[in-house]
Amino acid sequence: MSVVTGVPPDELDRAVQDARRGDEHAFRLLYRDLHPRLVRYATALAGADAEDVVAEAWLQIARDVRTFDGDVDGFRGWAATIVRHRALDHARRAARRPVADVPLSDLAGLPAGADAATLALEGLATREALRLIGELPPDQAEAVLLRVVLGLDAPTAARVLGKRAGAVRTAAHRGLRRLSDRLADGGAASGDRAAKGAR
Repeated sequence: MSVVTGVPPDELDRAVQDARRGDEHAFRLLYRDLHPRLVRYATALAGADAEDVVAEAWLQIARDVRTFDGDVDGFRGWAATIVRHRALDHARRAARRPVADVPLSDLAGLPAGADAATLALEGLATREALRLIGELPPDQAEAVLLRVVLGLDAPTAARVLGKRAGAVRTAAHRGLRRLSDRLADGGAASGDRAAKGAR
């Protein structure tokens, strides 16, 4: 069952096949299943520009879906590969162009897309998790994102990264262990501070 949409895998497999034949409803179902995970993955690769990177990727996915051959897990891996390539392209373009100074007054006049307080509260846990993952060595961070956030199996994640499945499993394991140790240290440190404050 999809964590995001609650749709069984066999129904998502059918959606992939239907989307290949041009079924817009099936494509929307795949989009709802995968988009939030792709954004989290892209955030680790492209930071604040993640939404733009994923939007570019969806344009390519929509254009090329007819050529895709595989099940929903393969589709997720294929989409992650496209996002990764768009993020790398984005980083190369950003490195070549100068940064423009935008006056704060120009930004203040832009309309808000949603209630800022609600967005901040919803994104807090995700941002913290992505921040911690972002502190991992790059190979471990990307392996954790692909395996845990996107839910790809090791062979599919390996194809995205151009590595062997065993190397991806090892990197993900080491990254998760490092995150676990960091969380345990953080929990102990905050517990020590609370104990000192009670004295």
